[in-house]
Amino acid sequence: MDKRETFASRFGFILVSAGCAIGIGNVWKFPYICGMYGGAAFIVMYLLFLVLLGFPILVSEFAVGRGSQLGMGRAFEKLEPQGTKWHNLKWISIIGCFLLMSFYTMVGGWMLYYAYLEITGRLSGLSVEQVGNVFGEMLGQPQTMGLWAFVAIAVSFGICSLGVKNGVEKITKIMMSLLIILMLALAVNSATLPNAREGFEFYLLPDFKSVKEQGFGTAVFAAMSHAFFTLSLGIGAMEIFGSYLGKEKRLGGEAISVMVLDTFVALTAGFIIIPACFAFGVQPDSGPSLLFITLPNLFNQMAGGRVWGSLFFVFMSFAALSTIVAVFENLIATFMDMKGWTRGKSVGVNFVIVTAISVPAILGFNVLSRIQPLGQGTGIMDLEDFIVSYNLLPLGSLLFVMFCVRKNGWGFDNFIKEANTGSGVKFPAWSRVYMQYVLPIIVTVVYLKGYYDFFAQHSTGERIGWMVFALTLLVTIFGVSIFTGKKKNP
Repeated sequence: MDKRETFASRFGFILVSAGCAIGIGNVWKFPYICGMYGGAAFIVMYLLFLVLLGFPILVSEFAVGRGSQLGMGRAFEKLEPQGTKWHNLKWISIIGCFLLMSFYTMVGGWMLYYAYLEITGRLSGLSVEQVGNVFGEMLGQPQTMGLWAFVAIAVSFGICSLGVKNGVEKITKIMMSLLIILMLALAVNSATLPNAREGFEFYLLPDFKSVKEQGFGTAVFAAMSHAFFTLSLGIGAMEIFGSYLGKEKRLGGEAISVMVLDTFVALTAGFIIIPACFAFGVQPDSGPSLLFITLPNLFNQMAGGRVWGSLFFVFMSFAALSTIVAVFENLIATFMDMKGWTRGKSVGVNFVIVTAISVPAILGFNVLSRIQPLGQGTGIMDLEDFIVSYNLLPLGSLLFVMFCVRKNGWGFDNFIKEANTGSGVKFPAWSRVYMQYVLPIIVTVVYLKGYYDFFAQHSTGERIGWMVFALTLLVTIFGVSIFTGKKKNP
């Protein structure tokens, strides 16, 4: 087995970890919901929940990684008390990473394809309807989507094949540095557009009237959910980078650095998108339609729009690829730890697996479009996203916390010792009660609310059925975690 590597620098660790957290949701969702739920009022709520939710879970993942010096394939096995079976829960991480990549590689391919279209000028001069048709035509062409998804997969595994220092760290540092420079350039350009001030006011000024109209509870849950999901916690994508980290710095400070960078990108995305929408009288939207229909139309109206459109989709490609590389590294390291494989063998096997499992999501928009697993208008990608985002991420996060605080798990004393090894920001020892009792309740609320929101468009009977399913699944996970924590009788 290859000797385990470490990061060359703390800066590299922070950029790589932030690259994993920074994804498409930072751009196609955060600016929209921020403006929708009261601008700065929402930002304050979001930052509060980022500290209450994201911070302790992120430190938990980093601590499990650094404490074990292993990926999720064997991390619990090394840290768990003798005779317990927490290691069986590694499959949440493994399955979660594979499922996430089964559709995220396709979306990464979309970004690369649109960067190509903007750079070559193929979107320039098109009407609003024609720009919309380009996206629809792409979805109807499995060959096009398959080719660009394959490019995203090949590039990302190619980076990982070079190793942690020379591949993942070195190239992600370049991508993230360019991403930040591109974002700042795009934000400055948006600030110079006519009516940009109205966009900034919509985005940033506290609007408690909007909060009241949308409902205070709804706004709170929106802030809570986005703070929870923004850091990609729960499937070990952050744990692996903790395993490559030295003992010089306390993990609290490292987690804060990652969260600050992730939040900076999310906020800056709003400075790019919202003023541009107001400048050209377009209603800010969320999701794929924002990126692939609304924004290309805006670029077509701008002076030098082809340049700005090219820069934007190059930036989006970096955001997508940095996440893909991070998750691929988790999968590669997991099988290196579990099977004793070399990095080259693990890259090769995972390359084949990920390429194969990416096919159904691609075909779900065309050849297999009749398959609508979650109701009318849904596709295979929606099912895969639902399993990951609404189940494995929150439940995996819950299990990380429980493992770190339960006496029949790793235990809070071991966790806090690892978290506070080194210099820097100290993780508070008084947080034991919060992590043991309050945090699991908050995560459970996010989990159940996510289920309710996802199936809100269905009939009352269906909603009740899915909520019962969610509760059953949650109780099962709690039961499994308690069972795995029991020691065998001597």
